Amino acid sequence: MNVLIVGGGKVGSYLAMLLLAGGHLVRVIEPRAAPREQMAHSLPPESMVAGSGSDPAVLEACGIRQADVVAAVTGDDETNLVVTSLARFEFGVPRTIARVNNPKNAWMFTTEMGVDVALSEADLMAHLILEEMSLGDMMTLLKLRRGQYSLVEEKIPADSPAVGRPLADLNLPQDCVLVAIIRSGHLILPHGDSVLQPGDEALALIATHQLQRLAAVLGNRV
Repeated sequence: MNVLIVGGGKVGSYLAMLLLAGGHLVRVIEPRAAPREQMAHSLPPESMVAGSGSDPAVLEACGIRQADVVAAVTGDDETNLVVTSLARFEFGVPRTIARVNNPKNAWMFTTEMGVDVALSEADLMAHLILEEMSLGDMMTLLKLRRGQYSLVEEKIPADSPAVGRPLADLNLPQDCVLVAIIRSGHLILPHGDSVLQPGDEALALIATHQLQRLAAVLGNRV
């Protein structure tokens, strides 16, 4: 991909490192000298641009018309909105991603403002902590589709009602698929006649709103 990142702080520079490691073409726009000096230790000079990402002339000079994705990740919500609006409506960038610093501003980050994906670190972290508090020993490994689905891991306790029963007989939630069982360090692909044993680690892909139900089926004390 050809990716243009606006904001060279910790988020922008780390994102650029990941993308470059994946073989993508990346440019980071940052007006401040101090973050650029920090980036110089980890990014090639051709990936860094001094200037304001909310300036159309700077965006044009950085090749925004050829960009597949623009990620606005500055510490200022107003700047991130301006960048995504310019990217979408002025330059026709196919995909825009914006960082939301203040969760109270999340309502503004809509497709009408040129934002395809809005990511609020504080909101995501708070909800993840809240979820982990409420799910006992169940661990969330991955969020998908903006948090609509989760890949979770649950260790089966000895007194679980699921122990010794074929998976086909378990009343799993409708939007749930048991994708793997890890037993004594070995990966088992589950089938309808597979039987859970105490100490198994069950990996499931599930609609997030049904996590509590899955926890109850697998014997998690929540």
